[in-house]
Amino acid sequence: MTDLIAAQINEMLRQSGGTVKIQRNELAGKIGCVPSQINYVITNRYTLENGYLVESRRGGGGFIQIVKLDYDNKETIFHLINSIGSEIDETSARVILENLTSDKILTTGQYKLILAAMSDQNFKGLSDPAKRTIRANLMKMMLLTCAK
Repeated sequence: MTDLIAAQINEMLRQSGGTVKIQRNELAGKIGCVPSQINYVITNRYTLENGYLVESRRGGGGFIQIVKLDYDNKETIFHLINSIGSEIDETSARVILENLTSDKILTTGQYKLILAAMSDQNFKGLSDPAKRTIRANLMKMMLLTCAK
């Protein structure tokens, strides 16, 4: 069901040029699911690290707006550097790198190099918080180097 919901939202984004306003109840009725399933898909698939901005308006005429972010290379990287924060896990780092590569912001070579540096194997013996902190700092510096 989640793939069906995501496919519908992706098609709506494609048809609208990258921005769509969704009314949960309406979309749920169209697909044949409950509104909470729409929330689940949006919360898990349409995140900032996946290249989307989501805004929600509550109330009778409420809606959820999803915007596919489209930046130039430097702007995207600087935005991501600011959004990483002080910690990042290996999975989140990989997702960000995959998206940057699929959007042709990073080359395949840059992707492979940064991904190798983000591996938990490089941080053996460190606590999980220390791994996430070092990984965040390292990733920010590597992305900043790619933006120059």
